[in-house]
Amino acid sequence: MADAYRIEGRTGPWELVIGLEVHAQVISRAKLFSGAATAFGGEPNSQVSFIDAAMPGMLPVLNGECVRQAVRTGLALGAQINRWSRFDRKNYFYADLPQGYQISQFQHPVVGEGAIEIELEDGSRRTIGIERIHLEQDAGKSIHDLSPDRSYVDLNRSGVALMEIVSRPDMRSPAEAAAYVSSLRSILRAIGSCDGNMQEGSMRADVNVSVRRPGEEFGTRCEIKNVNSIRFIQQAIVYEARRQVEILEDGGTIHQETRLFDPDRGETRSLRSKEDAHDYRYFPEPDLLPLELTEAFVAECRASLPELPAAKRTRFETELGLSSYLAGVLTADADSSRWFEALLADSAGRQGKPARDVAEKVANWMTGDLFGALNRLGLEIADSPVSPAQGAELLALMADGTLSGPLAKQVFEIMLETREDPGAIAEARGLKQVSDTGALEAAIAQVMDANADKVAEYRAGKDKLFGFFVGQVMKASGGKANPAVVNDLLKKALG
Repeated sequence: MADAYRIEGRTGPWELVIGLEVHAQVISRAKLFSGAATAFGGEPNSQVSFIDAAMPGMLPVLNGECVRQAVRTGLALGAQINRWSRFDRKNYFYADLPQGYQISQFQHPVVGEGAIEIELEDGSRRTIGIERIHLEQDAGKSIHDLSPDRSYVDLNRSGVALMEIVSRPDMRSPAEAAAYVSSLRSILRAIGSCDGNMQEGSMRADVNVSVRRPGEEFGTRCEIKNVNSIRFIQQAIVYEARRQVEILEDGGTIHQETRLFDPDRGETRSLRSKEDAHDYRYFPEPDLLPLELTEAFVAECRASLPELPAAKRTRFETELGLSSYLAGVLTADADSSRWFEALLADSAGRQGKPARDVAEKVANWMTGDLFGALNRLGLEIADSPVSPAQGAELLALMADGTLSGPLAKQVFEIMLETREDPGAIAEARGLKQVSDTGALEAAIAQVMDANADKVAEYRAGKDKLFGFFVGQVMKASGGKANPAVVNDLLKKALG
């Protein structure tokens, strides 16, 4: 295991203790207790039912799909599924919480203890405990930047189902926290219970940070609310830990509180004193019966799970012979792994080879050329201008010698722009590799005639000039000559 992250203070080293409460919006067409839509990006207050707006006399009705997704998530994390759970009222006032309380789960969550194994950059692995997953309804959204003297409230998000995934305080570095969130997001996306789009707020984290002397008891924690990117999570942890160390070394005391992270300044600031459970006056939700799950329901949830990222990564390594790095990159995201498997199957079919024999070249092209292009264009793999079938055709044209590496790159750039098939591009633009021995022999003869002095030097023993001749022939052919054929013909001609 990698060494724990330490902060070197004036009075010696300090150790971080980190726990995360990840809020993941459940993928469902309706909200947790109403039939209102959940699509992102709707006009403000256009997806609000009477229940979401807390109109008098409106009663919640539990959405079974949200329960199913929470149970599937718990099973994917190897967690205990509680056959009996209960909803509670969590009382607090905020402008974008119309009811004045949140329907959540407190003492009896639907999912109990589980774990996630994370891998760090140095290859070391750690297991991070999951304490619980409970279902709750999301609040609305307050908007403060549309007017200088008032705030607005959008209730589209009010009532959307959230899974609050609470870790144990097992993380000891910003890198571990980042790996934990990345692994969790990969699992949620793979099983389809949350889209993991942190930039849209559908997955965000409350970050609990405390510091202590190595080996001592836990210190007082502060909670940083609603951090919506992995990079910001790491920055918030580093700033908050150093802030706490400075206070303690100056003889001060850390007060348990809720803080916000300002990404522009890279710092946290106080929001309010941290509430305890009794401050929320939890009591059983009177309008909902306890939730009881049958064994058949849990079995159906388990059967619906796809291959999980960790198992897929192992399969890519053992069955396809991919390196740990390539397998990790390709299974970090569900869309990427699906795209790769479609590309690999098509490539193996076109080339008439077993998948294992072409897997490495396919993976290298995808993680290199394709990912590089998508990053440059600011696109996700799901929005790729090139389809897996087109990628497989391009790789097949390279494998059979129709396209050289440089020509394939030219064709690929055109594919990105026009979305045309690679074969059609190569044909229409005359980009096919030249393997015609007659044409290449003529080009070689011209090069040798134009460089008779170098031919003499080569034949006198200056073997390093061979590369010069290869370059000249390739230049004469406009880069279209088949390098292997050029090498063979040149050796004969110069010999």
